[in-house]
Amino acid sequence: MTARSVLASALLGEDPPELPVAHLVHLAGLFGINPNRARVALSRMVASGEATTDGAGCYRLAGRLLERRDRQEDSLAGRTRPWTGRWRLIVVTTAGSSAEQRAARRRRLTLARLAEQREGVWLRPDNLDLRPDPAGNPDVVVYDAVPDGNGRDLAAGLWDLAGWSDLAETLLDALGARPTEGPDDLAPGFELSAAVLRHLVSDPLLPPDLVPDDWPGPALRTAYAAWDRRYRAVLQAWGRASRAS
Repeated sequence: MTARSVLASALLGEDPPELPVAHLVHLAGLFGINPNRARVALSRMVASGEATTDGAGCYRLAGRLLERRDRQEDSLAGRTRPWTGRWRLIVVTTAGSSAEQRAARRRRLTLARLAEQREGVWLRPDNLDLRPDPAGNPDVVVYDAVPDGNGRDLAAGLWDLAGWSDLAETLLDALGARPTEGPDDLAPGFELSAAVLRHLVSDPLLPPDLVPDDWPGPALRTAYAAWDRRYRAVLQAWGRASRAS
């Protein structure tokens, strides 16, 4: 993991998302990142708008990383609304956009957990409060729709549900096989935590009617919550010992 990814992941996991510089530097050391590299990475995060500092040695997430944390929290909670069978259909209406504009729009729609069926046509079941909500953007039109045919087949064609499920099962096995008992477990546990959180953010959060019966999303959330409580207890004990030494 790079210095930035370690520091960003550490802040992403905090509530509120802020930590003293001494703790961040010491944590980076678990990954062989020396203090100078860690401090340079923090300075670059501030310069790019990904973090702020209060001038007294405390850093806090900002900008894109703060938005990412909101998505991460939504993914951990797995909150959805009751599904009535209707879908949100998003059609891109703007022609001649620049490559940068098209990339930004694609990112926006992907982050809202929409899938592209064909160029310029995006959709998903209407069981989420979309964040960010595409409605109101001048370059798209939003429709309420009810597709013909089998909804499960449509969902399987839009998302790689088998691939997501396979990796989720692998992560479930890893959570069960890697107890966190002491400081030597912190670095590998940190990497496992980051992998689980990344995977949960990519969960399309589909209604139960549209996923396989053995869909592992809920089980992964439950297992991670229990594992994370144990991990954080060890991490906090290590942090107290580090500050005392």
